Amino acid sequence: MAGQPTYERLALAISNSALAQDTAEALREAHDWVPLEEADAVVALGGDGFMLQTLHRMLDNERILPVYGVNRGTMGFLMNKHRPKGALIERVNRSRPVGISPLRMEAITQDGHTRVECALNEVSLLRETRQTAKIEILVDGKTRIEELVADGVLVATPAGSTAYNLSANGPILPLDSQLLALTPISAFRPRRWRGAILPERVKVTFRINEPAKRPVAAVADQKEVRDVAEVHVEIARDSELTLLFDKGHSLDDRIVAEQFVV
Repeated sequence: MAGQPTYERLALAISNSALAQDTAEALREAHDWVPLEEADAVVALGGDGFMLQTLHRMLDNERILPVYGVNRGTMGFLMNKHRPKGALIERVNRSRPVGISPLRMEAITQDGHTRVECALNEVSLLRETRQTAKIEILVDGKTRIEELVADGVLVATPAGSTAYNLSANGPILPLDSQLLALTPISAFRPRRWRGAILPERVKVTFRINEPAKRPVAAVADQKEVRDVAEVHVEIARDSELTLLFDKGHSLDDRIVAEQFVV
């Protein structure tokens, strides 16, 4: 395809699963792999969890490369199908790049410390004890819900809308929708509120009511901050990531297909 980059220097990232390790053995002789610091793209062998780990590692190290995932896990929503036959390098160079912007979470704890983390799927606020959380929700500084009484609430990207968000009865968002899903988790009050679909340009703020009595944790994908007092969530526009998908197996196609699963 004209204008599409060619990836020649590939690094191999491998999960600890036996299946990924066995696949790596077969691939090591099929291509001249390079260290990550010399690569212009990465092939990740594993499942969706390992893909998230790989992308987070790039964000943490501030070295972001396109990633072509090969499913050696369970669901493989973010991965391509494993095909033993055929040159992997050719598949990588025929793949379709898909840009994904993560969420940036700024969590302020009850003792005043601030921690910033990124999330590719969702930022979740979850109660820490048997008591429900009480959370004020603001969008661009305007209070939209004075007090959500629930197990928690989350903000999901389109890429993450089919993960925890879907399990919490949130909407599935097309990848190019430029929207975010704001979804309550087991809401008690307001009982009829089922969440909201927001433009991705907004900043969502959560303020914890009665934080000492009803402590809440904030989780950006797998990274948890406990005992938060206030959390700000917005798109990290300066940290766009690129996933590479085989034609006919793009993330857009999977998001559409997921809506017809019964």
